[in-house]
Amino acid sequence: MRNLILTVAAVATSCVSIEFVFAQSAPANHEAALQDGLARLKSELTGLKESKTSKRDVADVEVFAKGVEWCLRHDEFYANKKKPDAPSGWVKYCKTAIETGLQRAVDLKSGRKPWANKVGSTIRGYVSRVDGSTQPYALSLPAGFGEVKSGFRFPLHVKLHGRGGTRNEVRFFNEHQNREPQAGQDWIQLDVFGRTDNAYRWSGETDVFEAMTDVSRRYRIDSKRITLWGFSMGGAGAWHLGVHHPSKWSSVGPGAGFVDFYKYQKQTELRPSHQHRGLHIYDSIDYALNMFNVPFCTYGGELDAQLVASTKMIDRGKELGVYAKLLVGPGMGHRFHPDSYKEFMAFHTARSKAGRPRFPGRKQIRFVTWTLKYNKCEWLTIEEMVEPYKETLAEGGVDDAGVLSLTTQNISALKIARDVADSVELDGATLPLRSAAGDLLPDVYFEKVDNSWELLSYENSISFADNPLVHKRHNLQGPIDDAFMESFVCVRGTGDAWANESQARAAATLNLFEKEFDKWLRGRVRIINDNQLTDEHIADSNLILFGDPGSNAVMSRVIDKLPVRWAKDSFEVNGQTYDTKTHTLSMIYPNPLNRRRYVVINSGHTMHEKDFRASNSWLFPKQGDIAVQKYPAGANDPTGATTVWAEMFDSNWKLPVQN
Repeated sequence: MRNLILTVAAVATSCVSIEFVFAQSAPANHEAALQDGLARLKSELTGLKESKTSKRDVADVEVFAKGVEWCLRHDEFYANKKKPDAPSGWVKYCKTAIETGLQRAVDLKSGRKPWANKVGSTIRGYVSRVDGSTQPYALSLPAGFGEVKSGFRFPLHVKLHGRGGTRNEVRFFNEHQNREPQAGQDWIQLDVFGRTDNAYRWSGETDVFEAMTDVSRRYRIDSKRITLWGFSMGGAGAWHLGVHHPSKWSSVGPGAGFVDFYKYQKQTELRPSHQHRGLHIYDSIDYALNMFNVPFCTYGGELDAQLVASTKMIDRGKELGVYAKLLVGPGMGHRFHPDSYKEFMAFHTARSKAGRPRFPGRKQIRFVTWTLKYNKCEWLTIEEMVEPYKETLAEGGVDDAGVLSLTTQNISALKIARDVADSVELDGATLPLRSAAGDLLPDVYFEKVDNSWELLSYENSISFADNPLVHKRHNLQGPIDDAFMESFVCVRGTGDAWANESQARAAATLNLFEKEFDKWLRGRVRIINDNQLTDEHIADSNLILFGDPGSNAVMSRVIDKLPVRWAKDSFEVNGQTYDTKTHTLSMIYPNPLNRRRYVVINSGHTMHEKDFRASNSWLFPKQGDIAVQKYPAGANDPTGATTVWAEMFDSNWKLPVQN
């Protein structure tokens, strides 16, 4: 055994219980065979790609190679004191994955896909837009799948797993491949991998929706009958995705989990201001009002410390006049009581059968958000906020006479689906809706000017959608970490650096990001040199730039359009000058080469290994939109730097005025 590493991991379904496990390399007597099997599978994949087999079918094979490769590269063959021979289990998982991948390759070459319509659970794969990696999910088809009438659309259950600690791709395969459907299952079930154990945050969140999209492209899914549920970390994920995307689900079922940071982590001191505001991105308790828009049934064991997540959300909902169902498992710890589980599933099955209302959707909404990342509820989209990370509200709906009335808070621009009503009363001002903008757009834009709402014409609507003034918008709202939820490419400088010290730190930061993303988010960071940048990169991806304006030609192209002045030996931001020998700037900003995408300077994720190893509740942004870090003399390790200043840009991508 080599590379013996002590790892603190949560048990399979728990966010709180821990065990000490050893992550180690493959046993010496098995490693060569596994490497050989992986090489054979990759060779078959090369042949499939050259034969122009469809990318989706190739992904169903490639996902097994990817899982084995990551298991081997990261030495993810686990053992503990109680099970010293446990690595043999991961060897078996890898061997089975290789065998399954090879058999699928043989089937595809013969023009067959027997797994495509197989009843029960099988592993599938898709290629992520985030990083081009192949990611897995499990799909369970119900008994009688092949007997449904033409045109029938299946309900979909999206299930989120708990934290496993030792969960990787090959263990996930073992948990789901060739499992029989549940008794009474009449839905298709999607078990999400979520890029392993990150509580479905960041690219883990993107994974959920990419997997859903892939399933919808393969099978006829009823978009109005999608159930979301999970337990423990999966419960935290269900709270998060349920209240942040309330119009996507027919019902939501969080079991245990967590819904906030401070109380869950027993923190008594506030985090620095930029971090404190960033907590409003994910703290589900701040979004409790959105339970009004979708049925919730939550569960916790009577003796489970994490029951408090459910009770806090229920209590907060009651304060707001919003009600959800709570099930408590009598005498149970951190697991489902059998009777409670039956009642839980009956609730969600009934709501799935009823489905969400067809267009235009619910007549009444009560919607809250704290960031434009989560800006849509039914027929309403919040386009701009007065102040980011402030409570932002839209409440109202269509009355029996067909009149739409809405009251708003902290909203400066919004759009409404045209066919909801003939007119809308916005904060007391009556404006046309159905006939607005020449009947030419599916959505009608409204903008607040001098504290009054104005209807935008067709021409002004087109201009507004182009965001000419570069305001914060959906997927253009920061913080730094948001850049890694969509397609991104890292651009490495090849020129002569202005400061060798800053160049060395940039290289160390990129190296750390590459390693941490590979391990904790299960993908390879795409890296190009600055002279390899193409128009396609600019159009399709967020650009993550490493170096300084001397070494990085792309940074040199954009630096004058960013809110920073950079000289050879210093940079200036927010009226302060910093020495490049000791300080580094990190930031996110709309890309001057394509205002619909981000540019990021010298930063990967602002969370690091200690955060990923700890509770998922620590996976919040640590550097805001812009930050200055100081390094000890001669040091390059970004984890050892001290943040001396950090901030969030305002709604206009400007630094707030200092009081």
